[in-house]
Amino acid sequence: MSKKTNQKKPLNKALALSGAGLQMGLTIYLGFLLGEWLDSKFATTFLTETITLIAIFLAMYSLIKQANRIND
Repeated sequence: MSKKTNQKKPLNKALALSGAGLQMGLTIYLGFLLGEWLDSKFATTFLTETITLIAIFLAMYSLIKQANRIND
């Protein structure tokens, strides 16, 4: 039984990290959409890039936190 549990652990880690990758992509995409919407609402040209960049940093932070939690 212990051997079966050890075999499932790497698979569970891989599934959790793949889910984290999807979450990262979704966070960046939603940040991009928010920036585009705000640019059109306020007639500016810099909010799309700014908010997308913030979303990238937030997604990376979240991914690193999840990876650390999974490897503990």
